[in-house]
Amino acid sequence: MFELIQVGSNTYYIDCPAKIGVYKVSETDVYLIDSGSDKDAGRKIRKILDEKGWHLKAIINTHSNADHIGGNQYLQRQTGCKIFAKGIDAAFTRYPLLEPSFLYGGYPCKALRHKFLMAAESDVLDLPHQDFPEELEVIALPGHFFDMIGIRTPDNVVFLADCLSSEEILNKYRIPFIYDVAGYLDTLTKVENMQADVFVPSHTEATSDIKELAEFNKNKVLAIADDLVGWCEQPVTFEVILKKAFDEYGLTMNFEQYVLVGSTIRSYLSWLSDTGRLTASFDSNQLVWKKID
Repeated sequence: MFELIQVGSNTYYIDCPAKIGVYKVSETDVYLIDSGSDKDAGRKIRKILDEKGWHLKAIINTHSNADHIGGNQYLQRQTGCKIFAKGIDAAFTRYPLLEPSFLYGGYPCKALRHKFLMAAESDVLDLPHQDFPEELEVIALPGHFFDMIGIRTPDNVVFLADCLSSEEILNKYRIPFIYDVAGYLDTLTKVENMQADVFVPSHTEATSDIKELAEFNKNKVLAIADDLVGWCEQPVTFEVILKKAFDEYGLTMNFEQYVLVGSTIRSYLSWLSDTGRLTASFDSNQLVWKKID
């Protein structure tokens, strides 16, 4: 774990729970793509950089989930590096309380205010920015989170952030987090048609062929949507649907899973309503969802 792996002339990744990209822009200067989950990850990253004699110029955050920005503060304080992020994700990186607040839909209780959902804050420059390295291509990958991006290096290596999960993860956890289902499906189609020498998704193995995995992820999304529609033959509330999902998929509910899976299912319900497969109405002061025949 935290092994440096070279995948191009000047492109590397650090193998860890959320893979961290490294692009060497000169003999001494490097850019990171994400920073790991916490201060401890930041220390391990800095040790690798120090051993190679590399200076950290900047961190490029693909999105603001805590496991991708958790090392920001430590590395920024230690090295003075810049940090780049895009759009809403830049705001979430500056103000990490926004993530558990968004997931919960109100002020999050203590059970949600921890490093897995709320990283330490860091100073961020918004993309696009004049100091961003022009040799790195920013690829819009919305869907999993608000303004998620990927990065293509001049070595034709593409870092895909969280737009794909492995077959093992999908078969085990069943419902990966998605913010915008329509946007996510569009991103999967884009990824399916991408060409690169190496693709590096954050949570599965690097590969030269991403098409099959992108198709597998897309089919999982569509299967979950079909299940949700099937559970709405009669008018049902969100909480009934959520319990059904946990029961049918063999999941165990706790506060963290309640907000992560719950937020995802709300996103599915919105998409299914917008696409004419479900209707939402109010009955006896309850919001209920029903399949449109």
